[in-house]
Amino acid sequence: MKQSEFARRREQLMQMVGEDGVVILPAAPVRMRSRDVEYRYRQDSDFYYLTGFAEPDAVAVLVPGRSNGEFLLFCRERDPEKELWNGHRAGQDGAIQDFAADDAFPIDDIDDILPGVIESCRRVYYTMGMYKDFDSRIGEWINSLRARESRGVHTPHEFVALDHLLHDMRLFKSRAEIAAMRKSAKVAVSAHERAMQQVRPGLMEYEVAAEFHYEFKRHNACVSYNPIVGSGANSCTLHYVDNNKQLEDHDLLLIDAGCELDYYASDITRTLPVNGKFSPEQRAVYEIVLEAQLVAIEKTRKGNHWNEPHDAAVEIITRGLKKLGLLEGSVSRLIKDGAYKEFFMHRTGHWIGMDVHDVGDYKVGDQWRLLEPGMVTTVEPGIYIPASCSIPARFGNIGVRIEDDVLVTANGADVLSKGLVKEPADIEALMGR
Repeated sequence: MKQSEFARRREQLMQMVGEDGVVILPAAPVRMRSRDVEYRYRQDSDFYYLTGFAEPDAVAVLVPGRSNGEFLLFCRERDPEKELWNGHRAGQDGAIQDFAADDAFPIDDIDDILPGVIESCRRVYYTMGMYKDFDSRIGEWINSLRARESRGVHTPHEFVALDHLLHDMRLFKSRAEIAAMRKSAKVAVSAHERAMQQVRPGLMEYEVAAEFHYEFKRHNACVSYNPIVGSGANSCTLHYVDNNKQLEDHDLLLIDAGCELDYYASDITRTLPVNGKFSPEQRAVYEIVLEAQLVAIEKTRKGNHWNEPHDAAVEIITRGLKKLGLLEGSVSRLIKDGAYKEFFMHRTGHWIGMDVHDVGDYKVGDQWRLLEPGMVTTVEPGIYIPASCSIPARFGNIGVRIEDDVLVTANGADVLSKGLVKEPADIEALMGR
């Protein structure tokens, strides 16, 4: 992502904040995995969205209208000895030269500098509750200013939830973001294709998952969430991540896996027969879910409200379950009573972007939000029939979900992951290569 993209975002936010406000964003802290081993560092999405700065121990500050610099970055100083062990640091010079900060300061000096910046503003824009330690520091700075009010020191009058403004910005993807998401989806598609061609009875689920890790890393990407590779009964567990069962002949395999590339996520699900050929029952259930997904994608268009794709998918799935004999009664009554939820218990999609379950409100007030160009959502209906259900045995342990990433445009839905096959015959053909 070019620095001009981050600068454009900062300028847009500062225009909304106004010259009497200050924006404060801390970087994500380093998290420990075990003892002295750290988790792989991943920057806070809001922080990265505005700065492109991927180091920990940093704080970004936006001060609209400040004469000697509107974008301030507090970060670690250069330290040759520490960089020998842990890699390059931008330092203050790098923050200015490479990340377009107007001014930069050592992070250790923040207690001496930032309260004076806050003092000149009436409103503080900050997201409370994300990082409790930093919440406490904000409180300490404000209290230190209040303690000096009798000496003429100014204290901000208002705290404003930054996420309300920032997350609405993030909901609408720019051309650069859409290009990044296409690239992420393309890598995920190639990984799914690779896995499909490897699947066969006798493999372990974790061996299939390994194909995704390999293909993602080969493109300098990482998983955007723990891959779900569930066969047989495991295909009916929505967030199954153990991935430790052996693939058996005649079972279905549900694979939900996406990658993160340049901080943008993909999220794709396909369901396939372990032996390369759908049984009549598996295919019947699969075709209901596919029809539901295609209709829901068609409903993912400008002017429709957020829930219309879900409503469309629910109707198709309910009709299909009734046709298979798994539900009885009128379709309208089954929908009203929520009878379909025994087999389809989740929503049909979620926002996706820098986070897999991305930010953005689904309702405005008490009304579903209208879809607008630039929004990106998943479309992922499913049917899950565990053997424990009181249904004919031939349908037992059939779990099917089909998921794609879909961009709302002025002219309809644009499926970012459309390169991956999903027609039953095409899946069988790809697996047979």
